[in-house]
Amino acid sequence: MTPDAILLLAHGTPDVLGEMAEYLSRVTSGRALPDEVVKELQHRYAEIGLRDEPLPEGPPLTRWTLLQGRLLGEALGQKVYVGMRNWHPYIADVLNEMRADGVKRFRAICLAPQNSRTSTGLYKRATIASASGMEMEFVAGWSDHPLLAQAFADKLWPVWAEACAATGTRVPVLFTAHSVPCRTIMYSAPPPADGIQQYDDRNAPDPYPVECKQTAKAIASALGAVGMTERDWFFSFQSQGIAGAPWIGPTVEDTLRALAAEGHKGVVMQPVGFLCDHVEILYDIDIAFRKTASELGMQLWRAESLNDSPTLIRALAQIARGEWSAEVDEVVTIP
Repeated sequence: MTPDAILLLAHGTPDVLGEMAEYLSRVTSGRALPDEVVKELQHRYAEIGLRDEPLPEGPPLTRWTLLQGRLLGEALGQKVYVGMRNWHPYIADVLNEMRADGVKRFRAICLAPQNSRTSTGLYKRATIASASGMEMEFVAGWSDHPLLAQAFADKLWPVWAEACAATGTRVPVLFTAHSVPCRTIMYSAPPPADGIQQYDDRNAPDPYPVECKQTAKAIASALGAVGMTERDWFFSFQSQGIAGAPWIGPTVEDTLRALAAEGHKGVVMQPVGFLCDHVEILYDIDIAFRKTASELGMQLWRAESLNDSPTLIRALAQIARGEWSAEVDEVVTIP
């Protein structure tokens, strides 16, 4: 399929603190969360700058994602659309705009490179639900794109070198990705309880945990030329849900404790499942995990997020043009 347009898909984030309850209800597909959970997340967002009035530049996730869309559009020489699943600009509204612009065929790319039922699958369902009368080619995963690993490596190398120089030791690197509920990756998992998000039928294990670790391995391999080996890095899942059933691990907290027990006095963290700054980076890593590390007698460094990385934009451009073979679902014509 030769697409008329490119649609980038992302999670979405509230613009002001007062929208938190509504935002979370969209994340959970209408499942109500306890007031203490809403208040805790309002606290976390307030810690990274969200206020009762909209920020002039918008919240970090929205600001960076829209910029990535503009930069990709410049690279392609065409308009690139950006839709969010859980907040403005909603996928449905953006598809209406595309339809009004005369778009008949489009390629959708998730800004979550590792394929998962809890992200990619839900983005696909939301897009299909609002794309009547259009043809869609859905990019379900692109975690093994070499330019993705190179973009992360470009951000990791300077801070790893700084940390090693500052301590006079080989500081371990801890790669992370967002955790997901255990039930969403299980083979033939039973349907979730009423009121919990419904995922696609599963007759095979979810590829997400494997793809996350493969991305980490590819980044470390890209830094092999400057001396990184498999003994220098570890992997854990971060930001487990604060309400609900078990989520996959190991957790960052447990991994930091294990590193401290081995005598390490520092750690460099790099989240490999996120393409820009948002609360899971600016709060969970920069505030919460840094505090945990300090209590363990460790200094924590973090690699900068990709954000407006030219290498990331080159990777997205190759996928948008069909020049690189991503995990692409067959073309779907939505009635």
